[in-house]
Amino acid sequence: MVNLDGKVAIVSGSGRGIGREIALKLAAEGARVVVNDLDTDPAKETVAAIEAAGGQALACIGSVTDEDFADRFVQTAVEGFGGLDIIVNNAGYTWDSVIQKMTDEQWDAILDVHLKAPFRILRAAQPVIAAQVKKAKEAGEPIPCRKVVNISSIAGTGGNAGQANYSSAKSGVLGLTKTLAKEWGRYNVTVNAVAFGFIKTRLTEASADGSSTIDVQGRQLKVGVNPDLFSAMERTIPLGRAGAPSEAAGAVYLLCTPESDYVSGQTLVCGGGFAF
Repeated sequence: MVNLDGKVAIVSGSGRGIGREIALKLAAEGARVVVNDLDTDPAKETVAAIEAAGGQALACIGSVTDEDFADRFVQTAVEGFGGLDIIVNNAGYTWDSVIQKMTDEQWDAILDVHLKAPFRILRAAQPVIAAQVKKAKEAGEPIPCRKVVNISSIAGTGGNAGQANYSSAKSGVLGLTKTLAKEWGRYNVTVNAVAFGFIKTRLTEASADGSSTIDVQGRQLKVGVNPDLFSAMERTIPLGRAGAPSEAAGAVYLLCTPESDYVSGQTLVCGGGFAF
């Protein structure tokens, strides 16, 4: 028996890494998933993987920061699968500097992708969810519990040197989460956040010698963690290791299950026991 049978989910930034694992997990549990990535190939690869496993998925390509994206994302779910039950705001990246070297462009870019984009997606989803609830009430049908999971970070709960932009955005996500939990309770929607700790992804496992970069809309951004620093960070984690993307996805899944239907406005830290 699958926990999410019949549910429709949208997961931003789900072509790669943690987002891909979230999409795969939700699909494995019966949800029909709208996959998003900035690039076409990763999104289509995730869709293909879901379909190969017997699930259903659609791709919505584009940057979550585009003005028309939120409406396209939500409408892909509505038009393709007939509704919307689960929203996971996952897309993002980092662009680090100490504050005296951080530019307005760096600040705005990270706030846009981590905080403004989730706000827009949730704003676009509200009329759809409200209409679904109204229709169920008029038909005398029970109102299912819908789910929002916003992705934060321990940088948002405790701050992190060199990440004033990212930490501020991820802290803002927690405020957005608590506010929407209060606003959307009347629709029987739970709104929670997962704050990730140190998770192994292409951004953290790449070489930190400056040769590893990612392309974000024409910007070549350096990624990677020094191996010695990587080991030192792992030693501060009570479980003694960084987390796997599948484990990060598991934390998100917990807040999408029927067992969490009375949990809302909370932040689940997925960090192997690490806390600031």
